[in-house]
Amino acid sequence: MYIKKILWAVALIGLVIFGVIAYYIYGTMFSPNTNFENETAYIYVPTNANYSEVRSQLEPLLKDIGAFDALAKQKKYVTNIKAGRFAISKGMNNNDIINSIRSKNLPVKIAFNNQHSIKDLAGRISMQIEADSLTLEKVMMDESFLSDNGFSKATALGMYLPNSYEFFWNTSAETFRDRMLVEYNRFWTDARKAKAKKLNLTPNEVITLASIVHEESKQADEQPRVAGVYLNRLRIGMPLQADPTLKFAAYQLPQYQNMIIRRVLNIHKEINSPYNTYQNSGLPPGLIAMPDLSAIKAVLNPETHSYLYFAADAKRLGYHKFAKTLGQHNNNAREYHRYLSSQGINK
Repeated sequence: MYIKKILWAVALIGLVIFGVIAYYIYGTMFSPNTNFENETAYIYVPTNANYSEVRSQLEPLLKDIGAFDALAKQKKYVTNIKAGRFAISKGMNNNDIINSIRSKNLPVKIAFNNQHSIKDLAGRISMQIEADSLTLEKVMMDESFLSDNGFSKATALGMYLPNSYEFFWNTSAETFRDRMLVEYNRFWTDARKAKAKKLNLTPNEVITLASIVHEESKQADEQPRVAGVYLNRLRIGMPLQADPTLKFAAYQLPQYQNMIIRRVLNIHKEINSPYNTYQNSGLPPGLIAMPDLSAIKAVLNPETHSYLYFAADAKRLGYHKFAKTLGQHNNNAREYHRYLSSQGINK
C-alpha cells in the first residue's frame, strides 16, 4: 500500500513536470509573441549578419525576446542566418517567426527614372537594395564589362531602362547590373533593332537621341514630333543645335556647378565640348540624361514631317511651336524669349 502511494506520487509529480515542460514548449513555440500594432513588420538582414544583429532588430518587435532566443538556439537558427527582407505578421508565434526569417526572403520593387548620371542612379538604387552606392557605381562603370557588352562610359547609363523591377533586397551590385543588361537586351527585340537600322542608328545612338528628346519635351504625345525634327536634321547633315546638350556641357564645368540654367545664352554656345551640338555635327558621344521609355519609342517611331525647327510655346507651356523655315522659327523664338524676360528669367 505504501509503495503504491509512492508510485502514485511519483507519477503525479511526473505529470506535473511534463505539464510544465509542455506548457513551456507550447508557450515558447506556439504562443503569439509580437509587440507591434501594424499588421506586418519587416526586418532587413544584411549579408553575413550574425544573430546579435538580427536580434537587435527583433527585440523591439517581440514581447519575450528570451523565449525567442531559446527556440532560435534549439532550431539552430542562431548559426544559420539568412540575408534578406523578411516579414513578421502581427500575432505570429516564435516558431512561425523563425520559419519566416529563415526561408521566406521577400522581393522588393525597385523603380528609377530621370537620373542624370551613373552616380545618381547608383545613389537611387542603393536606397532600395543592400548594395551601397560606391560599389554600384564601380561595377556599373567597369570598363571590361562595358566594352564586352558594347557600351562606353558615355553610353553606360543607356543600359538602365527606367521601369519597375523586382529584386531581393540583398541583391549584390553585380547581380543588379547583370539583370539590367538582361532587361536591356530583352527590350531590343529584332523589330526594334530593325527600326533603328532603318533610321541609320545603333541602339546606343537611339537612346542618346532619346535623351535629348526627353530633355526637350516631357510630353509623350509631342516627343515623336520632336524626334522627327532631330532626325530631319541628321538626315541633311544639319547640326542638332539642341539646347539641352549645351546645358549638359555647361554642367561639366566648375563655374556651373550647383547652378540651374533656365535660359540658354550665346555664351553657352561657345563652350568647347563634344556635347556642344551647335559647334559639332551629329550626335554627342552619349546620353545627357536617362530618357523615359516614351522618348526611346518616339525616336524609333518618329512623326514624319518637314519641320526643322521648334521653340517653346509661351501660350502652352510644356509644348513647342514647330517651323519649317528659319524665319518662322525666329518669330516663334522671339515670342518665347519675350515671355522669359517678362518672368524675369535672364539666365
